[in-house]
Amino acid sequence: MNDIKKGDIVFRKSYNKDVIFMVKNIIETKKNRIAILRGMIERIEADSDIQDLELVEKEELKIKLKELDDKLNERIVKMKQEVKDEGYKIGILTNNTRTKERIIAGKILHLDGDRKYSEKSYRYYRKLGLNAIVRNVPEYRQPRLVYRLLEMYNPDILVITRT
Repeated sequence: MNDIKKGDIVFRKSYNKDVIFMVKNIIETKKNRIAILRGMIERIEADSDIQDLELVEKEELKIKLKELDDKLNERIVKMKQEVKDEGYKIGILTNNTRTKERIIAGKILHLDGDRKYSEKSYRYYRKLGLNAIVRNVPEYRQPRLVYRLLEMYNPDILVITRT
């Protein structure tokens, strides 16, 4: 018997454990139990027969999350070096700054319907040194708020992501 329940962290065996999921819900059918899954790292939802799932051990989860974070940090370092090599600097240009460098500047407003991913996005913007305002706004409220937020923050870039 498979003891997987709502909230468990799992892999799908049939997909070679490619994505780490959290069990969002379990649906009982006459034939089997189906898990509704939500990606822990990737923004993905899927379903799977409970028999295809394998619990992720806590130590294995820590290792996988560290590997992914290290991989992201390597990409950030590489990207910053490439930008530097091209003579650009990522950052914010203020009135007090006098520089001969070409600067990629701009304010980003990012609206995200998922709190977990909005927090994650905010951390990555900070790691990159970008001027980003990230707001967790439920999908149904985004159309009513976007104009007011654009007026309030006056961003150069608008990013809207949904759950």
